[in-house]
Amino acid sequence: MSESLSSKDFKHKYTITVRFHEVDMLGVCNNAVYINFFETARLEYIKAAGLMPEKGIFSDGKIFFMVRNEINYRDHAYYDDILDVYSKISFIKNSSFGYDHLIVKQKTGEIIVDGKGVVVLVDPDTKKSSLLPANFIQKVKSFEPSVQILRD
Repeated sequence: MSESLSSKDFKHKYTITVRFHEVDMLGVCNNAVYINFFETARLEYIKAAGLMPEKGIFSDGKIFFMVRNEINYRDHAYYDDILDVYSKISFIKNSSFGYDHLIVKQKTGEIIVDGKGVVVLVDPDTKKSSLLPANFIQKVKSFEPSVQILRD
C-alpha cells in the first residue's frame, strides 16, 4: 500500500479461520484464497454500512463489477489460523469506489496481507459505468467519515 495503514485505521473487521481446503501442499494458505477473504469482508462491510438493498443482494437491479484487485503478501497463514480482515472504502469517484484491506494474524497481531480493490457501478442495460447515487455516497460518508470524495 502506498501509505502505511494499521488495523487502527479501520472501523470494519471480519474474522475468518483458515480451513483445510484453503491450504496447499506446502501447508500454507493458498495465495488465491486471500482474494476470497477480501470479497467476503467487502460483503460484510456493505451490510454493516447499510449499503445492502433491503431485499438482499442484487434485488435493486444495480450491478457492481470488481475491476481491480491488488494484493501484497507479507507472510503466510496456515490451517486453523484465525485472521482478522479489515476493510474500508477509502475513496469514491464518479462511478467507482475503492477499498483498502489488511489481513492480520490474530495470534501475533502481524499484518500478513494488504490490498486494494476498485468496484464500478455498471448500468445493466448499456453495460457502461454509471454515476454512483447520492444516497450511496451519503451512507458511505456516514459509516466511513474519512472517505475521500474524488468526484468531478
